[in-house]
Order: sequence, then structure tokens, then C-alpha cells
Amino acid sequence: MNFIAKLLISSFAVLITAFFLDGVTISDNQFYSGNYPELNKFSTAVLVAVVLAFLNTIVKPILTILSLPITFFTLGLFLLVINALIILFADKLVDGFKVDGFWTALWFSLVLSLVSGFLELFNKKKEED
Repeated sequence: MNFIAKLLISSFAVLITAFFLDGVTISDNQFYSGNYPELNKFSTAVLVAVVLAFLNTIVKPILTILSLPITFFTLGLFLLVINALIILFADKLVDGFKVDGFWTALWFSLVLSLVSGFLELFNKKKEED
């Protein structure tokens, strides 16, 4: 149940972030092509959240280890570059998710982290009650 809640929070965070950032587009995907455009976008956002969770679990640790000297000398700021590269990789993997370039991906990763953290606060407050 916790995984489903986190997946839904991440999906809403992707939708909210894409709404506020120019250069990020969420549209129909190959898995759902129904009559409801909002559901089309939400299914794409769920797919993006799943792909980002997979990439952050598998690819990000490998890239972090390989770039450890650069990350050390930049005082951890290179991790932002790794996050942007993961967003760009998700752009290539998910049909219906489009990010215009590196700088847009960098802003998307920053805003996505903030929105996800804000939505997680509501989830934790709900669990405490």
C-alpha cells in the first residue's frame, strides 16, 4: 500500500511540475488511448513515475559511483546533472513525455523534488492522524 501511495504522489507531482514548467509536455501514451484526455495524461504521469523510480533505483547508483570524483570536487552539485540525465533518459523511454533540453530537465528535477516533498508532507500528516 505504501508503494501505491508513493506512486500516486509521484504521478501527481509529475503532472503539477509539467503544468508549471514550459518545455515539459505530457500527452497520450501507447498504453491508454481513451476518450478522457485527463486520464490519458494521468496514465502517462504514472508511467513516468514508474520509469523514474526504476531509473533512480538501478541507474542512478551506478552513475553516482562512476562520477564520484567529479561529485566530490563539485561538492555534490554534479548530482543535479545526474538527475537531469535521468529525466532525459525517461523522456526517451516514455512515449507521451517530452522534455525540451538539458536545462529544462534540470529545472524539472528540482521542481519535481520540491513538489514531491510538499505532497509527501500531506501523506505523512494523514498517516499520523
